Amino acid sequence: MAKELYIDLSRCQGHARCWAIAPETFGIDDEGYAYVIEGREGSYDEENVRKAIRNCPERSILIRETEESQ
Repeated sequence: MAKELYIDLSRCQGHARCWAIAPETFGIDDEGYAYVIEGREGSYDEENVRKAIRNCPERSILIRETEESQ
């Protein structure tokens, strides 16, 4: 099983902590909400992403297992 990183936009409030911690993985859109940079959903710096997950006050950064390999 592969892992996929994503942002639950129903929770994200635009604190941008994920972007501050892991700018190589997260971006901020024009409205201030986070997104996972295209191509980084299955390939990312695990330590920085885990740190971003711990620092997200809304718990909007999630990792899910997928059937497809990346």
